Amino acid sequence: MRSFRSLVERQIAKAHAAGQLRGLKGEGVPLPDRPAEASEDAALSTGMRIMAEAGVLPAEFKLKKQLDAARQTYAKAADDEARKAAMRILADLELRYEIAREARRKFMS
Repeated sequence: MRSFRSLVERQIAKAHAAGQLRGLKGEGVPLPDRPAEASEDAALSTGMRIMAEAGVLPAEFKLKKQLDAARQTYAKAADDEARKAAMRILADLELRYEIAREARRKFMS
């Protein structure tokens, strides 16, 4: 592992010296804060980031956005009937979200 890291660092230094790292997208811009990546598998995080940058979102990401919106709807519900209806939608989305996450985990392992 150490020799691989050394090889990578030499290749980066060589490219830097040759000026091949100038003018790249995002040059001079700080890296975005991604605290979730620190706790996840590096390969999984990288794959997810690449898909997100390409505009391809896994189903669980879309469901997560819907789930967040449904939680807000539930919180703003005025009466019991509206809360019950919002809770049904919320429960359905939570189930679908967990199924999508589990499917991804099984696929990635």
